Amino acid sequence: MTEPLARAVTTPLLYLFILGDVLGAGIYVLIGQIAGVSGSAVWVPLVVALVLAMLTAASYAELATKYPRAGGAAHYAHRAFGPFAGFVIGFCMLAAGVVSVAALARGFGGDYLGEFVDLPPVPVIAVFLLVLAALNVRGIKDSLRANMVATLIETGGLVLVIGLGLWVIGRGDAEPARLVELGTAERGPVAGVLAGAVLAYYSFVGFETSVNVAEETKDPRRSYPRALFGAMATAGLLYLLVGVVAGAVVPASRLAESSGPLLEVVRVAGGVPPWVFGVIALVAVANGALLTSIMSSRLAYGMARDRLLPSVLTKILPRRRTPWVAIVATSGISLGLALTGEIAVLASTLVLLLLIVFAAVNTAVLVLRKDTQAMPHFRVPSALPVLGLGSCVLLATQIEAAVWLRGGVLVAIALLLAVVHAVVTRRRAQHPEASHAGRTDG
Repeated sequence: MTEPLARAVTTPLLYLFILGDVLGAGIYVLIGQIAGVSGSAVWVPLVVALVLAMLTAASYAELATKYPRAGGAAHYAHRAFGPFAGFVIGFCMLAAGVVSVAALARGFGGDYLGEFVDLPPVPVIAVFLLVLAALNVRGIKDSLRANMVATLIETGGLVLVIGLGLWVIGRGDAEPARLVELGTAERGPVAGVLAGAVLAYYSFVGFETSVNVAEETKDPRRSYPRALFGAMATAGLLYLLVGVVAGAVVPASRLAESSGPLLEVVRVAGGVPPWVFGVIALVAVANGALLTSIMSSRLAYGMARDRLLPSVLTKILPRRRTPWVAIVATSGISLGLALTGEIAVLASTLVLLLLIVFAAVNTAVLVLRKDTQAMPHFRVPSALPVLGLGSCVLLATQIEAAVWLRGGVLVAIALLLAVVHAVVTRRRAQHPEASHAGRTDG
């Protein structure tokens, strides 16, 4: 019988886990790209993206409290649609997580670190992922304590930008009239908002990883919705204020041309050395990678427990009670990807993979309403998952064809592996004696 995970996560730790994963490194680089497609009123697509993300977050809140166990979206799809769908959705989620850690590892060993020390990227990436794995193996409570410190630093950096921007506005060196400028020469206001919302949506994803630690949360029925919606609201408020000050202080063209758009706000304000944001960016990247590695290992553990992946991934470290084999496996794959792929290639399919996952989750909420034997849980109005599914379709129509092609390859791999798994499972069911003998001999 598989050992249960330790319930060590409190509401404040879970709130900071979600907040740290949502804030991440995205907001530090995406404001400029949003301005490039939507105009100076970057706060508008940020608000639209928050509303769309909240719809799917509501579905996660119901399912995570109804079935509080590692596995997340894969487990929900398994319950709602069967093991085939559970495997496909779990694979999409796991692929997105592992690829994300690889991309962040490459980001950590790139230009931000180059501001302070010149080191070859290969050993930096290897050591970085080794440290992440060690923190993960040590235990989720220690990992989340490290996240608490990192999240405070990330949040402090955004608050600093907001404060400096408001100072510039207050001294009369900004142009608040730009905050109503929507659209560009290539896109009208509506098209600009939709294109900007796709980019902004990436800044809000991360909340979905928290369902994989619901099993380790104390009283998830009460703690999870509070932590989830509190963290999303906090991130949304910070992003809104960052969007307001960035749009008012720096012209959209200048934001769009900068690879570090928030540094443009710092430079206009003066008084703060730009290297400070180099430090904050490194913390943001490291924190995002840590939280995503936690998610990936718990997801692999949960899928293995549902017999969707090899059972060896369910092995627990005796004293720490952490899924050490799943941690080693996911970290090793991330290392291989980080050493062989560029950031742009690794990151380009993440949003599409997550939209596929989110569409399945929103549909699963409605299908699983027939399960009346589940434990008491948080429940959302039926209209919200329907709107959440619609939001996934809307955003998917804004994604480029090249990304669809890459994402389609990964989904095809998931479908192929799911077919293989189904065939193996059917053969085991038809020949239980051989299956039992194999387990005994192994």
